[in-house]
Amino acid sequence: MPARMGNYESDGKRSIPCAGCMVAIKWIPVIFIAAVIAWSYYAYVVQLCLLSIENTFEQIVFLIFYHIICILFFWSYWNTIFTPVGTVPSNWHIPEADIEYIFHADTQDQQKRILENFAKALPVTNRTLNGSVRFCEKCKIIKPDHAHHCSVCGACVLKMDHHCPWVNNCVNFTNYKYFVLFLGYALLYCLYVALTSLEYFIRFWRGDLNGGMGRFHILFLFFVSLMFAISLVSLFGYHIYLTLMNRTTLEAFRAPIFRIGGPTLYRCVCNGRLNGV
Repeated sequence: MPARMGNYESDGKRSIPCAGCMVAIKWIPVIFIAAVIAWSYYAYVVQLCLLSIENTFEQIVFLIFYHIICILFFWSYWNTIFTPVGTVPSNWHIPEADIEYIFHADTQDQQKRILENFAKALPVTNRTLNGSVRFCEKCKIIKPDHAHHCSVCGACVLKMDHHCPWVNNCVNFTNYKYFVLFLGYALLYCLYVALTSLEYFIRFWRGDLNGGMGRFHILFLFFVSLMFAISLVSLFGYHIYLTLMNRTTLEAFRAPIFRIGGPTLYRCVCNGRLNGV
């Protein structure tokens, strides 16, 4: 933490030009994913099941399992997008009088003492590299463990994993479960579509599949589902690993520092060494 925090602005937030345009642009990746899902529904249900599969029993079985997976997939995606971001409770906010002392402190030790005094009643163990309590200059709060400031959301977010443009939301404490389920159901959806369309994809190349331009929907359906499945395998597996390790994506790249024992003893998770500060 610098001796003086020169970025402190007391005149409020700056106005952002064309804020409505920025909000609309952020929804473009979500609209793209929704369009791909809608097209895949048409290609699978209409072109594959209803127009290409002649066996009625096979049609029914394929459609039943497809819609079950599709509903779970859509439900988890919806909740990942629209679950409100977990923000820091009000009791973590530092009073304005103490803020003035922090920003105008002469030394780092003074800043550390002020922050430590305010945070002594709070359940926080994360520290900065110099051993100080983590403090957000923009939100003017003590940061809880695993919390980080999201520049897109403009707030400190509880257990922030990352800000995902494909869901136009922060993946954090409140929606991480839905995000992992979304990855799992999306992978299951892609694998199911690819495997059940494989036979008709082969028949397309052999020239045994009739249906005019509808055949190309089946061709692209197989390729798109396989492509997404390959990318989702690694992403889903990575987040399962992070869940087992109780880490976030941000912490995987920059490991947090925890205080253990006395007030001057800290542990860096990245290398497991004990450091006196």
